Amino acid sequence: MVRGLLLVRLARRAEGRTGRVDRAGRIGRVGRVGAVFLRDLTAARNLGEALLLATGLLEPLLYLLSIGFGVGGLIGEITLADGQRVPYPVFVAPAMLAASAMSGPFMESSIGFFAKMRFRKLYDATVCTPVTPAEIAIGELLWSLAQASLFALSFVVIMTAMGLTTVTGALAALPVAVLIGFAFGGLGLLLATFLTGWQDFDYLGAAVFLMFLFSGTFAPVEDYPTAAQVVVHLTPLFHGVSAVRDLTFGSPGWGLLVHLGYLVGVGVLGLWLASRRISRTLCR
Repeated sequence: MVRGLLLVRLARRAEGRTGRVDRAGRIGRVGRVGAVFLRDLTAARNLGEALLLATGLLEPLLYLLSIGFGVGGLIGEITLADGQRVPYPVFVAPAMLAASAMSGPFMESSIGFFAKMRFRKLYDATVCTPVTPAEIAIGELLWSLAQASLFALSFVVIMTAMGLTTVTGALAALPVAVLIGFAFGGLGLLLATFLTGWQDFDYLGAAVFLMFLFSGTFAPVEDYPTAAQVVVHLTPLFHGVSAVRDLTFGSPGWGLLVHLGYLVGVGVLGLWLASRRISRTLCR
């Protein structure tokens, strides 16, 4: 409740500063969304929250070192669909970048938001202020995007330092990694509104882990059975991994637009539906 009162104070302060500037309330809405974001940023200063953020980068890095270089030492090179042969660590690294951009935002927007809404009752008082459920959802999504940006920037620096991509490829892949965070942040918010208890996260975690393993992360999707390929092509992580690989390998084509459009669609649809469901939950 203390955090809820802090958010109320921040929202009212933002409303007081901006309401006089824009009678239509546009700048006021920006201030209220910023208040939600600022609350999450303030909470991240806590040591436990900071350690939680660090795991979003550490886990993909460990996979890169153990599988990319460990197992990769046994595999050597891998052949892509276009016939190009690349070292296995170079093949795995873009997938780990996509996974890094996915993990933090998705966990924060699903587990984190679920805890705030269902157990901490953080937003019960917030909706009594000018802050709307849609602004809460956007503020939470912006916080997810901030994490995605941090993870992506850190990981591309590691990739470049290891010689797994060029500077040009890393810079091109960086905004795509943020887009992956946007897609999974919106999706996580939506799924959080359907969960009823902590046991539901066991199923959610299993689904995310399966998607992580079988989205072309460690082997080309073309090597999968045909039925499995159809399922994989429907997952947002596959489109994220494919888009990052196209850019880091320096071989973008028309398919890149499909991957980007899919990610944008998942993020926008997830945010819109989540806003509606948050409104039903908090304003009933």
